This record gives sequence, C-alpha cells and structure tokens, in this order.
Amino acid sequence: MLEGGNMKKTLAFLLTLVFFITALSGCGQQMPSPANPVTLTMWHVYGSQTKSPLNDVIDTFNHSVGREYGITVNVVSVTSSSAIDRALAASANGEPGADAMPDLFTAYPRVAEIVGQENLLSWNDYFTKKELSGFHADFLSEGYFGEKLLMLPVAKSTEAFYLNKTLFDRFSAASGISVADLSTFEGVFDAARTYCDWSGGQSFLQINDYFHYAYVGMKAHGSEFIRSGRLRIEDEAFRTVWMPLAKAAIYGGICLDEGYAAARWKTAEVIANTGSSADVLYQPTEVIYPDNTTEAIQAAALPYPMFTESAPGVIYRGGGLFAMKSDNERRNQAAYIFARWLTEKENNLEFVQNAGYLPVTDEALSALFANISRIEKENYRSVYTSVDTMLDSYTFYALPLYDGASEMQLDFEKNVNSVLKSAHNQYKKLISEGKSPEKILDTLAESSLAELKSLYEK
Repeated sequence: MLEGGNMKKTLAFLLTLVFFITALSGCGQQMPSPANPVTLTMWHVYGSQTKSPLNDVIDTFNHSVGREYGITVNVVSVTSSSAIDRALAASANGEPGADAMPDLFTAYPRVAEIVGQENLLSWNDYFTKKELSGFHADFLSEGYFGEKLLMLPVAKSTEAFYLNKTLFDRFSAASGISVADLSTFEGVFDAARTYCDWSGGQSFLQINDYFHYAYVGMKAHGSEFIRSGRLRIEDEAFRTVWMPLAKAAIYGGICLDEGYAAARWKTAEVIANTGSSADVLYQPTEVIYPDNTTEAIQAAALPYPMFTESAPGVIYRGGGLFAMKSDNERRNQAAYIFARWLTEKENNLEFVQNAGYLPVTDEALSALFANISRIEKENYRSVYTSVDTMLDSYTFYALPLYDGASEMQLDFEKNVNSVLKSAHNQYKKLISEGKSPEKILDTLAESSLAELKSLYEK
C-alpha cells in the first residue's frame, strides 16, 4: 500500500500520462514511443555539471514520462549564457571544431538572430491556447517574435541584496549601522564607507550589474537609461545615481576587481553583494580566512535597495527554452512533451525553488508565495521572502531588446569598472600624499563621470 506522499506522486504521474495521451493521440506515427525512441540533446545555464537543479528534474522526466514515450533528454553542456551564445554562433556558422547544434537550449531572445528564426520551433504550434493562458503574461510575452513563440519561459529571476549576516552583525555592533539601513542605496553606500574604515580598508560589497543599477536608478528618478538603443550618460538622472556610487567605490567600499561575488564571500573579501536571486545556488556556507581557519556563516537575502522610497524597482530577467525545428515531426513532438512537463506546476516548482528562480505560470507563482515556509533551506527561504516583499510594492522591469544589447551591457560593465578603479588608485595615491580626503573624493567622482561620458560621446 502506498504512503500518502508516494500516492500523490503516483496519481500526479498517471494524470500527466492521461493528459499527454489525450492531447497527442491524433498524432499517430508522428509520436515518439519506446518503439520509435527520440534522444534530444540540451545545453542550459542552470547550475554546474555536479550541482544542477534542472539536471535533477530532467532525470525525473527521463525516468517517468520520458520513459513512457521513449524520450531521453541528454544534457551535454551546462555553462553560461554568453558561452551558449558563442557556441550557437559557431555551430550555426559551421566553424571548424564547433559542437553540433543542440536540439534544446536555454538562452536569451538575442540568439534567435544567431540561429535564424526560421530554424526554431514555434511553441504555439504545439501548446494549446488554454495551456499558454496559464503562463504569467509578462514572462510569456518576451518570447514572441511576431506571431511565433520561439522562446518558452521555464524560469525567471530577479535581484536581491545578499548579506553575510554573521560578519555584518559584528560590524553592526561596532558601528550602529543596522540591516534596516540597507533598504536604500544611500544607506548601503554609507555602510560601505564605514565598513572600509572599520575593517582596515576592506570592501563591503560588490555590485554584480552596474547596468541594472543604472537602469533601475534612472527609472526611480523619472528618466530612461536607454533610448533608441543608446545609453543616456549625459542625463541629469544618471549623474544623480552615479555620484554616490562613485564616491563609495573610489573610497574603497565597493570591490572593483573582476570575478564573481560568491568567490569573494568565501574569503570574506566582501560581505555583501547585489545579484540575481539565482546566485543563492552558489552562496557559500562558510568563509576561509588567510590563516586557513574557517567559520560557518549565516547568509540573508534582502530586497533590492531602493533609490527612492516612492518608486522602488528591480530588474527581472531570465531567458527561456528554445528548440531547433526538425524535419522529423517525432522530434518536435518530443520537445513539446518535455517542455509541457517542465512547465507544469509541481515540476516547475521542484526546479525553480532549488535554484532561486521564479516559476512561470500564475498557478505556480501563487503556490510558491502562499507557503514559503515549506522551502527547507534557510538561505533559499530568505530569497523568496525578499522577493515576496518586493512583489507587494516594487515595479519589476524587463530590460528592452535592441540590436547590440548584449555587447552594450558588457561594455558598460567594463567601462564602469575601469573608470572607478583608476579613480580609486588615484585616491589612494593622493591621500598618501596628505591631500584632503573629502575634496579629493568630490573631485575624482566628478572626473570619473566626465571620463565615462567621454567614452560614449560620438
């Protein structure tokens, strides 16, 4: 006799099979089956080869619905979105040594032009209107290219403020700066400068996306960072969000080195960062000090800091699932069966809540936030609690799509880091010569803005 939990899983599996059999019974010989099996290769970005929540749910699919239909999804690459972009371009162009084009891959909408829209499966040729109506409308709309739904949402992320609570509490006790002070960027930057003094020169935080910072900041001040595919560095609102950031960075409170914040958490080089809600997947549970001693830490996720309390905002992002269109209809049907299964409520929740992402259907979103307490891991529960807080009062922004968007974002990150790092080095030199810290800070913040503007003058 089945226990309650196993019985529910079994019933859910049987209902899923009934759905697929009913929905696809008219496809006849075009349907995959154990007698006519299909193996689909896949590239995705969710985790690493040894720690991937998506790989776990794919294993579940392969051993359940996949087995019934003779479908195997074979993950051959787990990497970054930029690496997938490059690999797809190499495959599409037939470059020597390029990997074969995968059947399925996760990516951002920009890849449609790389691969060719005509080569991609249109999901709305397979999903019914009723099925598509269950997806969160904003998430689904990003995947349309004209009338064709080429990118299917499977997971979305937003941003949060991560804090090493263990080390911050020590700093807080000495400085009087509290967690509540970190609700605004003004408070964060004040904390960064104070922490730099208290710690003997260490950086407080790392900002993983300056582009997102500027985009949301200018929105908060009633302006636009991007217009007609051009960055509006000269706008007064950009100056408003730039100056406090620049002063904190030039002072030494913000880490300006390349690399990921999670790696710096491990060595306590920083104790805070802004980043994707999915960064929780890589968040360490202990720090290692220079003398090789280790310490367990408690991490907390807070809402993305506000620029103004009247207009809080945050970016939401995430690519989606693409499929290469095949002349063999059996393969297209197999891609649909997998995609439909992955976006069902329980399967999607199993995937996303172990990766710090948001589910993509309204039903799953409601289920997640109706019972956050069921999430077992404390740091994941903290992420979803912060997201739930933002859902109540924040505006969620999707970055606009335009030609060269990816390159523009990468260039902006590089330029900001370079300009601020140069100014920080000048600051250290001038302070060592006995110059007035505040006067030098003001001067260098102004000159850093002028230098950044010069990089975008035509």
